[in-house]
Formats: sequence, C-alpha cells, structure tokens
Amino acid sequence: MIIWLASYPKSGNTWIRSFLASLLFNRNNKADLDGISNIPQYPLRSHFKNLVNNIDDIKEISSNWVKSQSLINNDKKIKFFKTHHALCNYQGNNFTNLENTLGVIHIVRDPRNIISSLLYHYSKENYNKALEFMLDENKALGKKFDKKSPTVNRDMFTIISSWKNNYNSWKNFKGNYLLIKYENLLFEPNKEFYKICNYLTDKINIKFDDEKIFTAIKENNFENLKKLENSKGFNETVKDKSTGKLKKFFNLGPENKWENLLDPKIKTMIETEFKKEMKELGYL
Repeated sequence: MIIWLASYPKSGNTWIRSFLASLLFNRNNKADLDGISNIPQYPLRSHFKNLVNNIDDIKEISSNWVKSQSLINNDKKIKFFKTHHALCNYQGNNFTNLENTLGVIHIVRDPRNIISSLLYHYSKENYNKALEFMLDENKALGKKFDKKSPTVNRDMFTIISSWKNNYNSWKNFKGNYLLIKYENLLFEPNKEFYKICNYLTDKINIKFDDEKIFTAIKENNFENLKKLENSKGFNETVKDKSTGKLKKFFNLGPENKWENLLDPKIKTMIETEFKKEMKELGYL
C-alpha cells in the first residue's frame, strides 16, 4: 500500500522526505541526500514499463495510473511516494484509489512564499510569469521521452494544475489524511515532525524511539541539508535555463519571506486569486 507525500511544487516535500528517509532507512538517523531516493517520485517512466505503447500519451498513461500502482503494491509492502500530481480525474481515469492508497501526508505552503521558489527553481523571467504558472489549471510538468537523455527518461508528465486546484484536490481525499503546513515545520519542528511520526505509528504500526526522532529532526534542518548539498551535491538539482549552470536546490529556505520579496501588486493578486484557500489555511 502507498502512503503519498503529496504537495504542490516547492512546498517542503523534500524536507519531509529527507526526515523520513533518515528515520526509516538510516540506522544512525543521519541526514543523507542520497537516502532520499528511498522515497521516490510517482509517476516515473519505469512505473509504466510494458503497460503503455506511447509513454508521452497522457490519455494512455492516465488509463494505467491505478494499474501501475496495483503492480507496485503486488508485494503487499508499505511504500512511500512523493508526488506533485493533483488528485485528479483525467478523461474518466482517477489518479489513485483507496485500494492502492493507505494514506496521504499533504504538505502545503503559503503561496506568497511558493512563488519566489518557483521563480528561482523554474527560471521564470519575472514574478508575473511565476504567477501565471501558479494560476494555470492545465499546468503539467515533465519532458518528452528522449533516448539520448537518461535523466529526461526518468521524468514524465505530471498534472499539477493550479496551486488552488492542487490543494483542493488532495484536501478532499477520503482516506487516512494528514495536513502538514510548511510554516509549522519551520516554527515548531518538534511538534510537527512528531505529528508525522504519530500518524505513521497509527497507520503502519511502527514505534519510533524519541532519541531517533530528535536526531532525525536535528540532522534535517535546512542549514545542514544545504551544507550536504554544497559538499556532496544533490541529484534533484536543476539547471538554470539561461546559463546552464546548476542551481542550488536548498536555496533560501527560512529566508524566503514574502514580506521582503514580493511587489505589493503580486501579493494582492495572489491573495485575491487564492483568498478562500488561504483563509482556510490561516494565511489570511
């Protein structure tokens, strides 16, 4: 069965993945960016091997979302997957179902801070272009299959939709659901990471030692993850579209404060477009 770590891009998913990887897959509970691969992304092209004829045909892919997950679950083991996919229905095909899903840890972040991270990570020209990205209800990530590029071969089209649609889709999941706010992870890390541990204890009957939890929390603070990336690199970094140079994945973190970065017009547009959801989350 799958436990999804679901989020809109640049919302803190990798932070939680790193924490869980330290806790579940590292005996010393140390932070290890390579260990994050124990919680891979879905979907990947490998998940649809021998299932589809055209790996770039979203209709064919969507008709095999559930089937691919059933194959993943054949061994009856607990799996963790990161996804930025909206919990959508595409031409009658649901992204997942309760038969394949044990639970969802849904990570959200103030969209006024997400926009700065999107601007940097996706090399957007300006904040207006980054806002267009966030408002696009048909937004999908991924690149077409390329035999010459093994990295591109890992990626595939992921329907993220708009920030609003992505958030609303997962908040309505009918199974075991846990909402985690990025801001609470920043200001009350012990409380929030314990909340995640208690959720997993309840769902998969696993007991976590307090000392191991505290070690994993300490090891996975932003500054330490940034140091690890600087010293060892991180395979999820992206290239700047204009220079071709690698960008830092762990860039601003806690220093990404919309109050200091956003033009008032952009701030107002975000708050207007996402007013209902931001009020619901306590951001307004």
